[in-house]
Amino acid sequence: MSTFGAYIRLVRAGWILVREGVIAAVPGEQLTGLPRVGWRAAKLLSRRRSAHRDRPERLAMAVDRLGPSYVKLGQFLATRPDVVGHQMAQDLASLQDQMGTFPDAQSRAAIEASLGAPIETLYRSFGKPVAAASIAQVHSGEILREGESQRVAVKVIRPGVRRRFYNDLESYFLAARLQERFIAAARRLRPVEVTQTLAHTTKIEMDLRLEAAAISELHENTKGDPGFRVPWVDWQRTGRDVLTLEWVEAIKMSDVEGLRAAGHDLEQLAVTLIQSFLRHTLRDGFFHADMHPGNLFVEADGTIVAVDFGIMGRIGKKERRFLAEILYGFITRNFRRVAEVHFEAGYVPAHHDVAAFAQALRAIGEPIHGQPAETISMARLLTLLFEVTELFDMQTRPELLLLQKTMVVVEGVSRALDPHFNMWRAAEPVVSDWIRDNLGPRGALIDARDGVGAMLSLARQAPELAARAERLARDVDEMAEHGLRFDAATADAIGRAEARHSRSGRVALWVIALLLLVITWNVV
Repeated sequence: MSTFGAYIRLVRAGWILVREGVIAAVPGEQLTGLPRVGWRAAKLLSRRRSAHRDRPERLAMAVDRLGPSYVKLGQFLATRPDVVGHQMAQDLASLQDQMGTFPDAQSRAAIEASLGAPIETLYRSFGKPVAAASIAQVHSGEILREGESQRVAVKVIRPGVRRRFYNDLESYFLAARLQERFIAAARRLRPVEVTQTLAHTTKIEMDLRLEAAAISELHENTKGDPGFRVPWVDWQRTGRDVLTLEWVEAIKMSDVEGLRAAGHDLEQLAVTLIQSFLRHTLRDGFFHADMHPGNLFVEADGTIVAVDFGIMGRIGKKERRFLAEILYGFITRNFRRVAEVHFEAGYVPAHHDVAAFAQALRAIGEPIHGQPAETISMARLLTLLFEVTELFDMQTRPELLLLQKTMVVVEGVSRALDPHFNMWRAAEPVVSDWIRDNLGPRGALIDARDGVGAMLSLARQAPELAARAERLARDVDEMAEHGLRFDAATADAIGRAEARHSRSGRVALWVIALLLLVITWNVV
């Protein structure tokens, strides 16, 4: 796709956001100069009927017009409150990934092309679509498994979706580069890097073999967990464009009245849900990062079953220790220890004072200890924590932000089940068990074993590292003697890049002028 095409797509997206009142709904009273002029112009140009909608409704209308790529963009940005702000992240999280179905014939063709066999030999029966989203749709089916007929869910990639996403990603990268070039305040948020993360996430989500691998890993991790399980995957009927897994016959967790009518213990479900999430996070470092009530089901025996594994979170041992010690430190009011954990993990630069940071943490922690436990939100506490750490130059940690966003959602689901849910009482057994096993004597032995393993690995690589160091020393000596020189290909590439950059700037000016002309015409 050409750069000019990316500009056109970007202008179109901006125009739709203006017309649907999304820009006008952004707080702009504190803006000054050109941004305030642009905000006021957006208010004048928005459709009259948009004035009667709140911001989430306006976003939904705009995204519906923009297409499936923007649904995923919105869902992705909902996990990055550091980029869009906490309120906008909450609004984006409410976007529903629901679209019209595509014909059965296209599903069948995609399955047969991906698995290399006629659909009649793959499934005993293959039904109509039961749900459709931006990337794929789901059919019900039936297979023979271990000598018995089993009902399955068959997820099929939407035709042409990859090409559409890749085209729109070009315009996302263009917007990110323009931000970094012209908006100094945005450079801290690394918009190009954020867009690269989106591109990587989307590519993974559009290869259903990778989603199947995530399901399989979480299935293995949770085999012995009380009250929680993950569906099994049928690998023989899974490929790049199709995923076949166990059909879940249960009540959606969003149907609270249905759960109550079926006789389920809602208070116990809330406890099981939060403990399961913390167990996956702390024990395994791998968690379902899209646990809204539409992706959670409750079976007849009270077991919670999760579905839709397109968004997964993974955190390392250092981050798990960070989370556990923070939660435990706030529970026990040991703010000094919480501060020390931040410094030990390298999240807060060493030039800051530990005591001053502990004082800032106390300002967050002390007020919550005077409240009833059921009114204290752990998710809110983490939000305040990240706000305070910004004052101490803590760099953005995407994996922790995804964890925070998921915890906000899980806690919200638990409180919907039980309005008097005590988050701290439910979390304490899981957190304290993890701390005992990982930070006590047993944890010290495990760390020592890991350290010995790392030293042995380094010893095996020592000859290669020595050879690399010698080559580097020779290159540095040659550079010091003769200076830095480019070969002909590199010099030619730099020249082409500069020329392309100049052309892009001229195209940008023409596109902006065209947009202003369109706006003026609509005003007149």
